[in-house]
This record gives sequence, C-alpha cells and structure tokens, in this order.
Amino acid sequence: GDVKIDIEAGDGWLHDFPLFLGLTKKNPPQFAVWIEDTEGRYLSTVFVTYKITTEGWLSNNGNRRKEALPYWCYQRGCAYEDGLLLPTKENPLVDGITGATPKASKTIRVHPLNLEKPFVVKAEFNHSVDFNSFFPENAKNGTDGYSGGKMGSGQPAVVYAATVYPETKQVELTLVGHSSPDGTDGKIYEDMEKLTSAKSIVKRITLTIN
Repeated sequence: GDVKIDIEAGDGWLHDFPLFLGLTKKNPPQFAVWIEDTEGRYLSTVFVTYKITTEGWLSNNGNRRKEALPYWCYQRGCAYEDGLLLPTKENPLVDGITGATPKASKTIRVHPLNLEKPFVVKAEFNHSVDFNSFFPENAKNGTDGYSGGKMGSGQPAVVYAATVYPETKQVELTLVGHSSPDGTDGKIYEDMEKLTSAKSIVKRITLTIN
C-alpha cells in the first residue's frame, strides 16, 4: 500500500541564519528521507532537500558542505568527480525526489514498487551554523568540535529511524543518534548529550501504511 510520512516541525525547525550587518533570516533544515533493508543496505531516496542535491548553498565559499547530511551520503554511496559523496551543480539528483525545504511541517507520500517488508525508513536533519559550546564556530579542523568552520554545520545532523513490518499500520520514527560532525565518516553516534537545539528540529515523524 501507499506510504505516508508526516514530519511535524519542532520548536527548532526554523533557525536564524546570518546574512549581513547583523541581519538574519529564518532557515528551515536540510533533510533527507530514504529506505534501507533490515541489513542496513541503501535502497532508495524518498525525498531530499534542494540545496543538498544541487550544491545550492549561500555563502559557502567553495565548501561542498560534506558535514550537512553525511549519513545519508555514505549510505547512498555515490561518489562524484571531486571524490565527495554529495551531488554537484553539474550532476544534481533528479527532480522527482527533490524539493524546497518546507517552512513548516511536511507530508511525503510514496507508492513503493516491489518493496518487500520488513524495511527500514530513515531520515536525517541538519541546520547550518547552529553552533553551541560543544560545536563552536571557532573550532579547528581536526578537533572533536569541528563541524565545517564558520559557515558550516554547527551541531551535527540528527538521524531518525523505524522498521516497517508486514503487520505495521503506523509507526513513529525514533531519534537514533547523530552523524559525523565534520562529515568524514558515515557512522551513527548514539551519544546525544552535546546536542541542544538540534534535538528540537523535529517534534514527531509518523509513518502510515494505507
């Protein structure tokens, strides 16, 4: 049957992004939603935000932002001409699974073809420049708190997951950890004590089988 994924925005969904002269704009997070088998093998991306798929970053000064959604990138496993795992302006992802980041809650509907249960749905969310005391703006490359520098990630991306079984009618995705702060690996880190506002980007993610 059809799969409906309801992403309910949390208190931290919109974040102040610096522009110039002290001005800021309210930015929603970048995120990806995808499907894996129960062995952790990537199957297909369901939805991913436009900036990630087209290298459409503001003020990135050539930084490809590998720290933005590294877990999705590593699970997908597609390397581009510079060796990084993010799509480029020259080779973006297809329009069918991409879209602008919603300013509020988002519903995604999918009609899976030949998808056998059980399968796993995962989602990764990240704000740029949401620095805190553990992931500061001035952290040096190679240190534990480094997350891309002045215009980088700030707090690392958070990852949610749920397994869909044959009998599943509805299930909530749970927060399972965060991804690499600097984007240098595809691991999930379960220690969430150093994250603050990143844990409130999403209030709830509900998956419903119709």
